[in-house]
Amino acid sequence: ASPTPFHAVEECKRRLVGAGFQLLTEDGEWKIQAGKKYFFHRNYSTLFAFSVGAKYEPGNGLHIVGAHTDSPCLKVKPKSAVSKEGFHQVGVETYGGGIWHTWMDRDLTIAGRVIVEDSGQLKHRLVHVKRPILRVPTLAIHLDRTVNEACKINSETQLVPVIATHVKQALQEPSSSSANPLLSELLANELGCGVSDIRDYELYLADTVPACLGGLKEEFVFSPRLDNLCSSFCSLQALIDSASSEFLASSQNIQMIALFDHEEVGSQSNQGAGSNMIEHVLDRICKVFNQNGCNQIPEITYRKSFLISADMAHAVHPNYSEKHEANHKPKLHAGPVIKMNSNQRYATNTVTSFLLKELARRNNVPFQDVIVRNDSPCGSTIGPMLSARGLRTIDIGNPQLSMHSIREMCGADDFDHLVALLKCYFQQFGALDDSLKVDQ
Repeated sequence: ASPTPFHAVEECKRRLVGAGFQLLTEDGEWKIQAGKKYFFHRNYSTLFAFSVGAKYEPGNGLHIVGAHTDSPCLKVKPKSAVSKEGFHQVGVETYGGGIWHTWMDRDLTIAGRVIVEDSGQLKHRLVHVKRPILRVPTLAIHLDRTVNEACKINSETQLVPVIATHVKQALQEPSSSSANPLLSELLANELGCGVSDIRDYELYLADTVPACLGGLKEEFVFSPRLDNLCSSFCSLQALIDSASSEFLASSQNIQMIALFDHEEVGSQSNQGAGSNMIEHVLDRICKVFNQNGCNQIPEITYRKSFLISADMAHAVHPNYSEKHEANHKPKLHAGPVIKMNSNQRYATNTVTSFLLKELARRNNVPFQDVIVRNDSPCGSTIGPMLSARGLRTIDIGNPQLSMHSIREMCGADDFDHLVALLKCYFQQFGALDDSLKVDQ
């Protein structure tokens, strides 16, 4: 699993280029053509990719899957050098709503991006240290006999990882400089540059244990950041699989994935789903294909388009089954979960739900429904905020356990189920959508 949103975009980019997608830049002119495939990224942490049907005409709809590249984590503070009781530590900031005690006693490393000066040129470089370098040790039970009664952590003072000791690392006392000497030296070694060449960085902590198959029958996936890299991967794979020359030759629509950053902290950023990014993208595509046509094409396109908001769902937990509504208990291996909430925490409605269920039925893809208990809080996704921009939307996601832990788990079969559903969506939804008209 990619350790940061930057690495997720890098991997998406590699796969898209390999599949024949062409890179666009937002600060350049878009010369896109029917029958071709394109992608672009913003901040190297949000990525859009799309294929244009050869028979696409201005005003036809876009079939979009939205997901996100970020996950709850610990991020290195700008001034991160900490020295205490003979230990060198790294100051960190919590990002999102993580289960922070799961980060303790783990073999941690760092990953992120670094701004490097090379022969007078400033360059953006990614880094991922593969060996364990950090740890947040727990307090021994002998010093806190109540530790098993309640697990409460002060995220400012008790989540500070250890990186070295004074005995082994002779360093000056931390100064007011933003640079952390230990990290700067480590990054320089990883990147093959001098410490003085490092101008700035944005670093995330990550577990060093890779994703793997688990369970007696290897039926589970144990991995960090399944929420929401599972959905990002499945949407990417479905788009690539669907964009064959044969399909594009007959397609009248545009198939798109939108993988946003910052969902875990509210999406209100330049590269988050709460920005006007998706509106600008749709408007820009409309302008390219509608040079001299009707000036209402953007509005028509919006109303003919459809969005699947793909974000992981809570599978029923065998030890806490009472947390689920009695008739809505999603199970691993049983297919994607369609999320409903009367208070609009999810954007699904009767029409959008029916259309996707019918698509799944026609293609023998299993699916499940979920609502939360009336006495339980309900999370949310990018679905409602994108739906509010005029896009018909449904919220779905693969079921998983341990959401927002440093290590999560889901069913291996559900990857195939979601890819199959999204591929059918890209290739078949247009005809199904035409068969049901509500506002006419």
